[in-house]
Amino acid sequence: MTNVISEIRKDYIYNLILKGERADGRTFDEYRDISIQTNLISKAEGSALVKIGSSQVLAGIKMQPGEPYPDAPNRGVIITNAELVPLASPTFEPGPPTEVGIELARVVDRGVRESKAVNLETLCLVPGKQVWIIFIDVHILDNCGNILDASSLGAIAALLTTKVPASKFGLGEDYPLPVNDIPIATTAIEFGDVVMFDPDVDEESIANTRLTVITSVNGSICGMQKSGTGTLRTEQICRIVDVACEKAKEIREKFLEV
Repeated sequence: MTNVISEIRKDYIYNLILKGERADGRTFDEYRDISIQTNLISKAEGSALVKIGSSQVLAGIKMQPGEPYPDAPNRGVIITNAELVPLASPTFEPGPPTEVGIELARVVDRGVRESKAVNLETLCLVPGKQVWIIFIDVHILDNCGNILDASSLGAIAALLTTKVPASKFGLGEDYPLPVNDIPIATTAIEFGDVVMFDPDVDEESIANTRLTVITSVNGSICGMQKSGTGTLRTEQICRIVDVACEKAKEIREKFLEV
């Protein structure tokens, strides 16, 4: 019965798309309501709860001193992990990380690294021996679509509130983590030559392909991720990039005070 209902829902969404409509009344390039709450976890160095529509993601930051990687003795370390809580979706299961979780963590990590939001060289304590390690943990609490954008937004919002716990390790006074950029991920899907932004979970289920564009404050692209079996034409990619830059700018100005 569930599969039958699912197919009926897909047909309904498909027919709406053919008429240029979406089930929730949005235009194809319109985002659902976004909300961000920070400093929710007292034991974390930084935290943020992000909601995009009914999708909910909680991001937390922990920091501790540790050894640098041998090939980067003067640079701090960032480790990003994503947990897909089984209660968040019927498709999430307990156990080892799935491809979805691995992809999500890598895209979030890439946005932070490639934008140089955090200057890893400033995290060096003793060259070759001790650096700050930043752990970014993303927990998907409710998957109603587009959890990648919500996760990226949660991670950077949490980093913006992070205080380096120097006093905890006898390394002086605590101080705010310097954040140099605010990368924002914007995701679009393609179905039947139509491009839609901020897809909900039903729209994702019928998409041929998905493209996520991560942009920096200056509008430059610092990451892209394509998934799905479909293809995108050059003009579709250019449109997605243009809209991504505009949407990212709006989100920064409205929620992150840039």
